[in-house]
Amino acid sequence: MNTQTPRQGDGTIGKALDVLDLVAGFERPVRFSEILAQSTHPKATLYRLIQTLTNLGMLRYDVDRQTYAPGLRLVRLAHAAWRQSSLAPIARPHIDALSEAMGETVHLAQLDGGQVLYVDKRNAAEPLEMFSQAGKVGPGYCTGVGKAMMAFLSDEARASALAQQAYFAHTAHTHTSAESLAAELDEIRAGGIAFDREEHEPGIICVAAPILSDAGRAIGALSITTSTARKSLTDLSALAPHLRSTAHDIAQAAANWQFPSQ
Repeated sequence: MNTQTPRQGDGTIGKALDVLDLVAGFERPVRFSEILAQSTHPKATLYRLIQTLTNLGMLRYDVDRQTYAPGLRLVRLAHAAWRQSSLAPIARPHIDALSEAMGETVHLAQLDGGQVLYVDKRNAAEPLEMFSQAGKVGPGYCTGVGKAMMAFLSDEARASALAQQAYFAHTAHTHTSAESLAAELDEIRAGGIAFDREEHEPGIICVAAPILSDAGRAIGALSITTSTARKSLTDLSALAPHLRSTAHDIAQAAANWQFPSQ
């Protein structure tokens, strides 16, 4: 697990959000000692922050197990954000139809800095076990949806996103440098389609398309994901027109909605 990166000028609110990110990152109830081991804050500061967050309902403390987990107030805020700031409610009928028609898993994602936030996932009749789940954050540099969105960033935003990638080689097909990724992003921007060629998980491939606003800004991305046991990249290429059509329909449905800028 990555430790927190201190930020300057964020004050108490920034520190509190760091703690929430850290607790959520464990993806299970966690003891204070475990949080302390990963935190950059002194023990007394961390304890004070955790107590405040617990009192406010942002964290929940289990007295019997002596563990902390995201609180119900945070869950309510998360649901409100999902409804108001994500593409998911607007896109759901479109991705339902696409998944049913294609018989494969469809992902809907938005870009959070240089990372991918999966905001919805519709499983095929025979779902695959894979990393992505709604609410999870994944890497931008080795996912089809991540590359599809980064390809349509402004030059400044793209440079920032490229600098934020880890370039860890998850598989033999993963980009391990900003230079090779940037070259592929140029190709994606020209062609309008991105692929995950087993770059994040062995045996998992996808074809992805950006969801573009009228101004050409990527407000999200859509992918059809399958396994190499089911289909080839050539097979996925044949599904690209269906994917693009659905991405266009979602963009039109979202035209009057305000989404966070990238």
